[in-house]
Amino acid sequence: MALSVKEKEKSIAKHRLHDKDTGSSEVQIAILTDQIKELTKHLKEQPKDNHSRRGLLKMVSKRKSLMDYLKKKNAENYSSLIKKLGLKRNRSLADKKTDEPDEA
Repeated sequence: MALSVKEKEKSIAKHRLHDKDTGSSEVQIAILTDQIKELTKHLKEQPKDNHSRRGLLKMVSKRKSLMDYLKKKNAENYSSLIKKLGLKRNRSLADKKTDEPDEA
């Protein structure tokens, strides 16, 4: 269930900001995303594993907190990270209204 060291290092290398970066928000979000994907696969095979489900919910909550922080501090990195990881985030109502075409 846990990520191997090689998988974690690959994720760090792909999302780090500089050579010695291992703990930036971007890297933490990427690692959590990989862990969430692995745990989701496990829970599809073992639907009664409630202890792991609780861990999954904690990881999702932690990732959401980190993403909110990153969005507040650096919106450009936030949007590029979402595209890299293929995540979906809810947009605010104001964003949705501007994207809709006007009916004239």
